[in-house]
Amino acid sequence: MEAGFAASSSSKGFMDTGEQPHVLAVDDSLVDRKLIEKLLKNSSCKVTTAENGPRALEVLGLGDHQRNTLDANVSKVNMIITDYCMPGMSGYELLKKIKESSILREVPVVIMSSENVPTRINKCLEEGAQMFMLKPLNQSDIKRLRCQLMNCRS
Repeated sequence: MEAGFAASSSSKGFMDTGEQPHVLAVDDSLVDRKLIEKLLKNSSCKVTTAENGPRALEVLGLGDHQRNTLDANVSKVNMIITDYCMPGMSGYELLKKIKESSILREVPVVIMSSENVPTRINKCLEEGAQMFMLKPLNQSDIKRLRCQLMNCRS
């Protein structure tokens, strides 16, 4: 395992076609959100951002006042990348909500954190996170992430 990068063994590709992958990036820090958005766009991803877990659930159609139905926007989310430490709802709690959804449980979720806590990493991977990455992310992290999720051979 490389430093700053942990992946679960159940890796599934998120792109079956040549389309641009659509990533939902969730982080309470505006600076981190903008950085992730820029890095993902540089890697030819379409990006939607959310500032917290409840907002991410709304974007995904799982908000408190929404029915658990798949709308046009939700179906296009190929991956979710979320910060671990956020006020109100942690990335771990968001991960659990996504994995509880029959509609979204197959969408890969990547957790990121500035803190390297092995028990936290293992807890997230056991709950179904595709990967756990240490912040700050850089372009090579995003390339590796995209490659891992697309099952690249390089």
